[in-house]
Amino acid sequence: MTSKDRPIGIKKYANRRLYNTGSSTYVTLDDLAQMVKAGDEFVVQDAKSGDNITRSVLAQIIFDQEGKEGQNLLPIAFLRQLIQFYGDSMQAMVPSYLEYSMNSFTEEQGKMREQMKQAFGGMGIGVMEEQVRRNMEMFKQAASMFMPFAPGSPSRTREAEEKSAENASNPENSQNQELKALKDQMSEIQRKLDKLG
Repeated sequence: MTSKDRPIGIKKYANRRLYNTGSSTYVTLDDLAQMVKAGDEFVVQDAKSGDNITRSVLAQIIFDQEGKEGQNLLPIAFLRQLIQFYGDSMQAMVPSYLEYSMNSFTEEQGKMREQMKQAFGGMGIGVMEEQVRRNMEMFKQAASMFMPFAPGSPSRTREAEEKSAENASNPENSQNQELKALKDQMSEIQRKLDKLG
């Protein structure tokens, strides 16, 4: 329905109903969420004023998703810090930083899925383990910029070094812990892939 040049038009009426002008049907926020997941571009306009209200509708979709059991993506600390940036001198930089971070994460996610296909296709688990490790490092670095005193942030590196030294002194324990952590990560990834499917 959508073309690369022109996004689908969605009109929002005073009674809060949303009308998809591309399919000539009424839609819900869940329908719009599915369109986002499918990669469909759309613009939401207030039917009366013609104002572009896409941002507030997307925020409402996020709010609704966050309210569902087991759907939380935004940690409370992150939300608090995000609110603190409103009106701050750094506010102008936050959107581009978040967009860059999410684009990087999405690219890494695509690579990880491809490597998982290869790993389950007989290439072994080493490739997937390395990709999971890199993704977690990237995510921790991004999170530490917003939560400088959280576990895994640079301020906690001494604790991590001590744990690493302890594991180095007992290689069997370290191997078992790494194997368990990898199994847990694989189970979590499989659960998320099942949800996406």
